[in-house]
Amino acid sequence: MTFDHNDHYHPLLLRHLPAGAATALDVGCGTGLFARRLAARGVVVDAIDPSPEVIEAAPRAAGVRYARADVTAMDLPEAHYDFISCLASLHHVPFETVVRLRAALVPGGVLAVLGCYRESTAADHLTSLAAVPVNAVARLALSRRSSAPVKAPVRPPVMTLGEVREHTARLLPGARVRRLLFWRYLLVSRRP
Repeated sequence: MTFDHNDHYHPLLLRHLPAGAATALDVGCGTGLFARRLAARGVVVDAIDPSPEVIEAAPRAAGVRYARADVTAMDLPEAHYDFISCLASLHHVPFETVVRLRAALVPGGVLAVLGCYRESTAADHLTSLAAVPVNAVARLALSRRSSAPVKAPVRPPVMTLGEVREHTARLLPGARVRRLLFWRYLLVSRRP
């Protein structure tokens, strides 16, 4: 089945791309579909992933510079990027990494995280229950489309949505976190 929860939210993430954005960092880019969508809007994208398999399999595109890299170990340039995205990758690294990512944004730049959380509350389980039939219909409707031959590594999330909100409030004052349907949340932070 080819319905991908992360790909489904690309249009939502693209709505947070600042007007006139010229540079972006896509953390945990996988095979680079979102990075290529950013590049199609005229943005030069540094697309990084620690998996050599997905970086090698990523289709090359104008405006996208792929690199095998671990965001926690790399030197991020200060005040460099207009937009930084993390699609289902933040739970693979310490959450505090968001502080370094925000510092790599230019003033007015946006950090957009499509994150995964561990279900722990009744609201989490009700949202999950609502998502199951919608997910099944979407998978069935898209079952004939081809999928990427290489998938990025998967790790279950450790933090609950409540913990994500608490850490975000402490580390990224003013950022917004909202629950999404397909077992995801959206965190958006604009650097002052």
